Amino acid sequence: MEKIVVKGVKELRGEVNISCAKNSILPIIAATILCPEPIIIDNAPRLEDVEVICKLLSELNCDVNISNVNDRLTINTKNIVEMDANEELMRKMRASFLIMGPMLARFGYCKLSLPGGCNIGSRPIDLHLKGFKLLGAEVVIGHGFVEVRAKKIVGNRIYLDFPSVGATENIMMASVFAEGTTIIENAAEEPEIWDLAQFLNKMGAKIEGAGFGKITITGVKNLKGISYTPIYDRIEAGTFMIAAAITNSKIKINGVNEEHLRPVIEKLRECGIGFTNYKDHSIVVDGRGSKRPLDIKTLPYPGFPTDMQAQMMSLLSIVEGVSVITETVFENRFMHVAELQRMGANIKIDGRTAIIEGKPRLTGCEVKATDLRAGAAMILSGLVADGETVVNDVYHIDRGYVRIEEKFRNLGAEIYRINM
Repeated sequence: MEKIVVKGVKELRGEVNISCAKNSILPIIAATILCPEPIIIDNAPRLEDVEVICKLLSELNCDVNISNVNDRLTINTKNIVEMDANEELMRKMRASFLIMGPMLARFGYCKLSLPGGCNIGSRPIDLHLKGFKLLGAEVVIGHGFVEVRAKKIVGNRIYLDFPSVGATENIMMASVFAEGTTIIENAAEEPEIWDLAQFLNKMGAKIEGAGFGKITITGVKNLKGISYTPIYDRIEAGTFMIAAAITNSKIKINGVNEEHLRPVIEKLRECGIGFTNYKDHSIVVDGRGSKRPLDIKTLPYPGFPTDMQAQMMSLLSIVEGVSVITETVFENRFMHVAELQRMGANIKIDGRTAIIEGKPRLTGCEVKATDLRAGAAMILSGLVADGETVVNDVYHIDRGYVRIEEKFRNLGAEIYRINM
């Protein structure tokens, strides 16, 4: 079993390159099902989740290849078959459910096992299925599986009760070949939604309004093969911003869209972190000044991202004063609190609110990555903890961060991976 060992306390220096966004490339890979021509995705991040969804496509008889030289991913779904997807792979990653929309659009049928992923709370697929039904599909839910079929996909007006990212993406892909026009209202506005729409439009789809809450999809007959480079990973970039802050360091981060990270940057500025020299998708983060406590509430984009909550809690654990974090997106996303408490953090939970009383020091110990972002938080805390921190269950971390220990080592951190 692999573990990540972190030895604090080290000042970071230098620069780090951010990978393409996990939450962009997964729906983009799923969307290749819509086109029977070869598609090239450049700068594909070597992530566990990317490997899982590529295996899923391979099992459906797609030709999937990634270059070891330049991380270029080539996918050809010309010979895809309408077989049931591998249950084990489906249960490994929630994003695997995103193949349902494209399969429904291309074949009018799909049967999948219920998806898995991080255990961070209830993330029902009801909104996905509501959208499919409104497009004319019949939905059957059995013991552990979902089946959808439609003789014809017909455009419709679909209002989402909650701006779900996955439902927005799945419905958008399912609507690409629909007869007439589909309108998704209260759609998710995340940058990754915009990125998927850009990818589909470059292939020949007609999608307007992605990223602005109301998306209009005009059905087309077919799509063509293209090459595409997804956006940078804003959550990875935000994680390294907090790394600079928590270690009182100054580092340069390459691969940043400032607008995508506006809520994170503004909260860090409020905390006392400096940002300079933003140009050419690079930014210098200066975390060497005194820091102030914060009051944060997670919200759907453009609010503060739930995917940055755990990392921010690590920082606030060592900021003098009382900070408050309210989690409104997922009801079970404080599992990392117990791990931070093991390191000496003073955190109390009241429902969906965490009250953090900052302490000057944390103590290294053995902890676990309870989910993907919690794993990153454990590493961040380990960077400033006295002694050695051993992070278990690192497979969660590998789902969303490319060679995270190597990137931190290049910044001067004492961090390495071991097999036990």
